[in-house]
Parts: sequence; C-alpha cells; structure tokens
Amino acid sequence: MVSVSEAEKIILDFLFVPIVQSIPIEEAQGKIIAEEIKADRDLPPFNKATMDGIAVSFEQIQKGKQEFIIEGTQAAGQAQLRLTTNENCFEIMTGAPLPIGCDTVIPYENISIQNKLASVHNTSTTEFQNVHAKGSDATQGKILLKIGTRLSPADIAVLASVGKKEVTVFKYPRAAVISTGDELVDVAETPLPHQIRKSNSHALTTSLNQLGCSADQFHLRDNEHELTEKLKSILSDYELIILSGGVSKGKYDFVPQVLESLGVKKLFHGVSQRPGKPMWFGVSQKNFVFALPGNPVSTFMCFHRYVKLWLTKSMGEQPKIQHAILAKDFSFAPSLTYFLQAKIKNENGKLMAYPDAGGGSGDFVNLIDVDGFVELPRKKNEFKAGEVFQLHLFR
Repeated sequence: MVSVSEAEKIILDFLFVPIVQSIPIEEAQGKIIAEEIKADRDLPPFNKATMDGIAVSFEQIQKGKQEFIIEGTQAAGQAQLRLTTNENCFEIMTGAPLPIGCDTVIPYENISIQNKLASVHNTSTTEFQNVHAKGSDATQGKILLKIGTRLSPADIAVLASVGKKEVTVFKYPRAAVISTGDELVDVAETPLPHQIRKSNSHALTTSLNQLGCSADQFHLRDNEHELTEKLKSILSDYELIILSGGVSKGKYDFVPQVLESLGVKKLFHGVSQRPGKPMWFGVSQKNFVFALPGNPVSTFMCFHRYVKLWLTKSMGEQPKIQHAILAKDFSFAPSLTYFLQAKIKNENGKLMAYPDAGGGSGDFVNLIDVDGFVELPRKKNEFKAGEVFQLHLFR
C-alpha cells in the first residue's frame, strides 16, 4: 500500500504525451491550446468611441468653444472620416473610429443639437474622454494566449478577433469508462430488489467531458473470461482506461489479475486513504489504467484526486491547487488520509469548509449536498476549526 503523496508521484511519473490537432474554433471550448496566439494587429485597431455623442478636437474645448457645426455622422463599420476644420465636429456612434482631427467624445447627454449645431452644456470635458485608444488592449505581436491554456468562451472570442478560424490544440487520449458488476443494470431499466442502476460510469464520463475529454462507456460482468476477452479488445482501442469496481479482495474481484495477465504493469494497488483504499493504477506501452473502487463516493473522489490531476498535467495545463479553512472541528481515528466531504462557502473572501461526511462511501446522494473533498492528512486524529487543508472541488 502506498500513501496519497506516493500515489500522486507514481501517477505523475507516467503522463500521457498528447499529439496535436487543428480544430474549428466552434469545437475548441474546453480544449487545451497547443500554440501561442498573438495579436495580428493593434487591439483595438483604431481609436474607438465608447459612447454616442459628438467627436471634437479638445484643443477647441480648451479655447472655450462650446458650439460646433456638425459635418456629418461617423458610424461603426464606416471608414474613418476627416474634419474639414477642427472647429467643427462629427456626430459619432459607439464603436465607430474617431474621425481624423478629433480626439474627444462628448456624450449626447451633455449636448443639445439644433439645426446641425451642437451646443456643449457647461460640464467638465477631458482630453481623450470616451475614447478606447488604439493598441491600449494589446499591440501587434503581443502574446494573448499561451500554450497550455484551457480555452474558455472568452478565449474563443480572442481567437476569432485575431482571425483564427482553426486552432491547434492537444488531442485528448482515447478514453474508455468501464463499469463492472453483475448487480448493475442500465439507467432505463427497472432494477430488481438485488440490483442497482449504473451511475458511476455516467459520473466518470461527464467528469471527463467537463475537462474536454470524451469517453465511450462499457459494462463488464463479474466473469473472469468475459473480463479478459473484452478488456483485451478495449486495451487495443483506447489509451486511457477508467474502471469502476472489481478491485477489492472479494471472490469476484478479477480486475487486477486480468489487467496484469493482459500486460498492464501494476504500479500500485491500495492507497492509505478513505474512501478509495483499494485503488489500482497500472500502465502498458500504450495504456494508462485507473481501476477505481466501485462504491460511488470512492469512485468520484479518486477521479477528482488522481485522474483529473493526471489528465490535466498530461495535457500541459497547470492544475489549480486550492485550500479551504475548516469551519468546524472534525475527528477521524484511523491512520489514513481522509477525504472529507464538505460544503464550501465564501465568507469574506475566504473559502470555509463545513464538514458533511455523509453515510460512507456508498452514500452517493450526499454528493448532491457538498461541493468537494477536504484532504485531511494521516497520522492526525483531531482537526480543528481554523486549520487550512487542501481542497478538491467538483462543483
């Protein structure tokens, strides 16, 4: 059995090395970018009005001029106009380029217009007011997005703004999520008293989807021959394999021995933690296999503590390490790292963790009421309110 820190180190010593692919930006949400994105021109590319009103030369305002003849209207999307004399003005719309000869925008609220003559009210005007200056967001050639950035909707907007119809991203491993157990039936079925519906595979698949990785689902019965034949096929077709169930010491827990018989080298089996103690991890020349305990909370915790970290690092993204303050005293006697379910509240800018241990590793309903796991270190029994611990959020 290994410790949590040892398990993490072993897993991170065997990262997946992704290839790159070019995809349309419409499909890039949540993907990890594999190229630097630079501004192809100044942003904004021209001095831009930020309010509707009139565009004037501030020099004339300084001279005390308060009435301006309107030469025309500068609209957004229209080529830049030019004043015939800086004693006049243009009406201007939000987003329009500032006409040549103008450097200041006075909003409609501060003027009155009659017979093409704009009169400025007795209000304070400053030079360059209501103007978004050319290049003030980014100058041409500036790096806007770095390699390893997970693309958000805001990042997609940046890609579009610099003309990137397609973007190079890291390609996720082909992933298979496998549930095991004769007691499991499909979601649409009505289970018999001794059966339960499959839930772990759906939790794992959607958790992968949140990271930008798609996965195919499989279900295998507790039959050594069937496990061997079907896992052999799955191992040939997929790179990342996540199993749920069949890894403990029960009479029908065949998964570890079957994986090893198929050439997957065991790197550890058992972690000194609760929940998720029987977790198994191994690799082959092609495969990375996480075999997680079948109890729902164990499966969910192990994914968020280990698989998510492994996948994030494999794709070149730096994981965000968070901490929370324990809001109430908590006791845990066994010499194991304990992943405490907790409700997280932001109180005055601090993340406070309110313990809600639930009914054990089989109580998946309790996950509805909590936001993450607080990692309580082993070799300690009493955890006091106010102490800070690592937090693994899933909500």
